[in-house]
Amino acid sequence: MDEFIKELDPNLDYLEHKIIGNEVIIYAASNRKICRCPYCGSESARIHSRYEKSFQDLPIMGKKTKVVIENRKFFCDNPDCGFTTFAERFDFLSQKGKKTKRLIEKIVDVSLNTSSTAASRTLKDGIADVGKSTICSLLKKRYASS
Repeated sequence: MDEFIKELDPNLDYLEHKIIGNEVIIYAASNRKICRCPYCGSESARIHSRYEKSFQDLPIMGKKTKVVIENRKFFCDNPDCGFTTFAERFDFLSQKGKKTKRLIEKIVDVSLNTSSTAASRTLKDGIADVGKSTICSLLKKRYASS
């Protein structure tokens, strides 16, 4: 499981996992000592607080996968920055995302040749919990610029 977590981000450490029914829940934490403010670019090592951030990823061993990260908020010490705190961010996940970018790719691939209702049923059977409205939103985002 540690290799799986490191594949998402080398700065994540595997803590534990649980298998509950048809779902694997993986717990991880960041090992970064310093984080860069996304608003002004200054570095900070002062932790404000911690919270759990959960999201879905591609299946493991034929089971749906949920990852729970112990995410941290940092203080921004730059007096010119308009924000006093910021949350740690990861490249594999959008800012407020609940699905990894690679899972979104899989959802879009499955959804291209079927209706959103049929794709939702197919995906719920073993890939991820996703509704038809989410599928439509993902397809619109993907092909809006085309």
